[in-house]
Amino acid sequence: MHEFPVLHFENGIDIDISTFLAIIVSCVVVLVLALLSVRNLSVDKPSKLQNFMEWVVEFVHNTIASTMPLSKAKSYISLGLTLIMFIFVSNLLGLPFGIVTDHTQGFTLFGQQVLTDTRIHELEEAGKHASVAWWKSPTADLSVTSALALMVFVMTNTLGLTQNTKHYLKHYFEPFWFFLPLNIIKELSKPLTLALRLFANIFAGEVLISTIMMLGVVGIPLLAVWQGFSIFVGAIQAFLFTILTMVYISQATVHHEDH
Repeated sequence: MHEFPVLHFENGIDIDISTFLAIIVSCVVVLVLALLSVRNLSVDKPSKLQNFMEWVVEFVHNTIASTMPLSKAKSYISLGLTLIMFIFVSNLLGLPFGIVTDHTQGFTLFGQQVLTDTRIHELEEAGKHASVAWWKSPTADLSVTSALALMVFVMTNTLGLTQNTKHYLKHYFEPFWFFLPLNIIKELSKPLTLALRLFANIFAGEVLISTIMMLGVVGIPLLAVWQGFSIFVGAIQAFLFTILTMVYISQATVHHEDH
C-alpha cells in the first residue's frame, strides 16, 4: 500500500490531500454535467446528453416514488440526483489512473512535514518503496462516507421532527415503550451501515486494483475486467445509498394515514 499525504493542523483537523483533490474534481464533474445537460434545451431535437439526463431524472424520480407517496417524492428529486451523481462519480475516480510518486527522502508541503525520513527508513527496512499516492476515489475514505451518512442522519431526523413530529416521536416507543433503547440503537446504526457499506466496497475495489497492478503485464487483462466490474459496483453502491436515504426520509416523514 502507498502512503497518503496528510496535512496536520494545530486545531486537530487532518486533511488527506488525495481525498481533498478528488472531492473537488467530483464536484466539478457533477457541476459540469448538470450545466451541459441544461444547455440549449430542445423539445424537438434534444441532444444525447439531454436525453441521458432526462432518463437519469426519471429514474431517480421513480426510485424516490417507490419509497414514499408521489406528492412528497417531487420534493426530494434534487437531493436524489445530487447524491447519486456525486457518489457515482466519486466511486469511479480511482479507476482510470493513479498518481504515485517515489521518494528517497522526506519532504514538506505547505510548510508541513508530509513524509519523514524516519518513515522512509522504516519502509526500506521492510523491503518497501516510499511511495506517496496523490489520487484515489473520495468514497474510498471513511471520513467522506461518514460525512455523507451523518448528513443523511441529521437531515432525516430534522425532517421527521419538523414535518411529522407526533408520529416520528411515537415510533421510538413502538410496539411497546420498553423498546425505546432498541429503537434508538436502530436509528444510530443507520448512518453507521450507510458509511461502512459504501466505504468497504470502494476501498476493497481499489486495494484489489493496486494488487493487480503489481502483477505488471500479466495483470493487464485482469485489470481491464475488474475495472469494468468496478463501474457496475460503483453504480450499485450509488443507487443503494440514494434509495436507502429516501427510505429513511420516508420512514421519518410519512405515517400510515398518508398512504
